[in-house]
Amino acid sequence: MPYSLFGNKFTQHSGITELMDDLNEGVQGGDDILMLGGGNPAAIPEIQNRLQELMQQLLSEGKLINTLSNYDGPQGKNTFIDALVELFNDLYDWKLTAQNIMLTNGSQNAFFYLFNLLAGDFSDDKNKKILFPLAPEYIGYADASVSEDAFVAQRPKITELADGFFKYNVDFDALKVTEDIGAICVSRPTNPTGNVLTDDEINHLDRLAKKNNIPLIIDNAYGTPFPNIIFENATPFWNANTILCLSLSKFGLPGARCGIVIAKPEIIKAMSSLSGITALSPGGIGPEIVLPLVKSKEIIQLSNEVIKPFYQGKANKAITLLQSKITIPEFKIHKAEGALFLWLWFKELPISSNELYKLLKSKGLLIVSGHYFFPGLDQNWQHTQECIRVNYAQDDKVVEQGITILADTINELYANK
Repeated sequence: MPYSLFGNKFTQHSGITELMDDLNEGVQGGDDILMLGGGNPAAIPEIQNRLQELMQQLLSEGKLINTLSNYDGPQGKNTFIDALVELFNDLYDWKLTAQNIMLTNGSQNAFFYLFNLLAGDFSDDKNKKILFPLAPEYIGYADASVSEDAFVAQRPKITELADGFFKYNVDFDALKVTEDIGAICVSRPTNPTGNVLTDDEINHLDRLAKKNNIPLIIDNAYGTPFPNIIFENATPFWNANTILCLSLSKFGLPGARCGIVIAKPEIIKAMSSLSGITALSPGGIGPEIVLPLVKSKEIIQLSNEVIKPFYQGKANKAITLLQSKITIPEFKIHKAEGALFLWLWFKELPISSNELYKLLKSKGLLIVSGHYFFPGLDQNWQHTQECIRVNYAQDDKVVEQGITILADTINELYANK
């Protein structure tokens, strides 16, 4: 059956659909598949128990069925938005109102709205792009624009650190914001690398955005104040020129599909119009469940005292395993500063990262090939073919088995090089 240009674009192979298919296969596939690929958060007992308590309370009070039985407005559940306004104003004095916040059906949904509002074809025959100032960036961005060629990215500065680590930083000397840029976008912590842009980097990007009269989009899905999967000092950042995106997924509710956008009212109004047309309204289950935690600020306590130390401990364990089992000197790990992932660099990898993904999958291990994480960047850069992303959040036994398979495969590839 022939499809429209839109249909052809969104039915072709993409990295994010491959990742989600693998994630589903890993969840449903049982003990034969070691899932170190997708972005599914860990099942943290304290968080799951607290969420279950809240759901049981909502059910007994009739609030859960009431939420399921009614639409919210296209901006999202008013009570949750009001609670978020109070929370952020109390924490940071951002002077938000309800016109500064909307909800979406997950962060992916929010970025589809934003990228198509701020980039693509304009009525004056101009075409604008989203600038990623620090590649690699999130795999889900790459296909989230209706327009072709909607992204441009900047190679990072790479600093090799002691003990087998390295770190990316924004190369401001090379970064150019040209007339065709509609917005600057970064994730903090960065998915896939776990990199945390410094306060200086964020402030520099903010100045560039203001100078060029374009917004700065910050994807804060893993960041502070919730779920706070961030291991470096990082000051929360927002102003009227910033579009800050958060999520309930990594707090422990990925299935609820709840994204949060904080922006100036005209952006929120535009996104709400898109929400009404494409989805009527965002789902209300996640906001209803988490509402008491936001009102009481318990969401901050759980993020600081449970979620953050849980993931930091898991990251340290995985790093120790990787460095003990992978024996080649060409192996480097990006400094783990947050998120659920470790970004592994194999210098002069004998095969491409995508071929490595297929080889590991044949052995029952799912990871994500690094080449998908460079939207808007020339793929001829060899570095894009030498990296993979590993999710360290799963059960310790699964992580250890997966790392063992990865290590054996890598050691053998380099031995036979």
